[in-house]
Amino acid sequence: MRVEIRIAGTGGMGVVLAGVIVGHAAVVYAGLDAVQTQSYGSEARGTAAKSEVIISDRPIRYPKVRRSDYLIAMSQKALDTYIEGAAPKSNVIIDADLVDGTGLDDMYTVIRVPAMRTAEELGKSMVANMVMLGALAKKIDVLGTEALKKGVADLVPPETVELNLRALRAGAGLV
Repeated sequence: MRVEIRIAGTGGMGVVLAGVIVGHAAVVYAGLDAVQTQSYGSEARGTAAKSEVIISDRPIRYPKVRRSDYLIAMSQKALDTYIEGAAPKSNVIIDADLVDGTGLDDMYTVIRVPAMRTAEELGKSMVANMVMLGALAKKIDVLGTEALKKGVADLVPPETVELNLRALRAGAGLV
């Protein structure tokens, strides 16, 4: 089993943190192998950002996503840039308010999540990435919500753990 995940958005959306949490949760709490890579513009905020995670039950010999099984697109530019790298019939999770997924349903399983709106309702737009991870947790077979909850608790600042966990639960509840 090898699962390839690409999380994409713009700098400042927490794309890299989301990928780190997924990889950490897979290794520490699900007993799987994982590798996580990231790239973002030199200015960081507002430029293109992506995080890739590969999860496997065997050693990972090639650390780059070839065809994503799961694409999380938190911005229109991210979707436009990375949709060609998504495997046919793969899961594409988009922020329903920020990303136009028109025409994708024939080729992919599209999950529309109002991540930014949900995060704002929770009081902080910065947790939209956790809303998206909650949606991912409901769709992915190899990594459940409990492992992600523990990963979040390990890696976010202590004063934000409860807010991030609420966002994760909210995202799972939207799928």
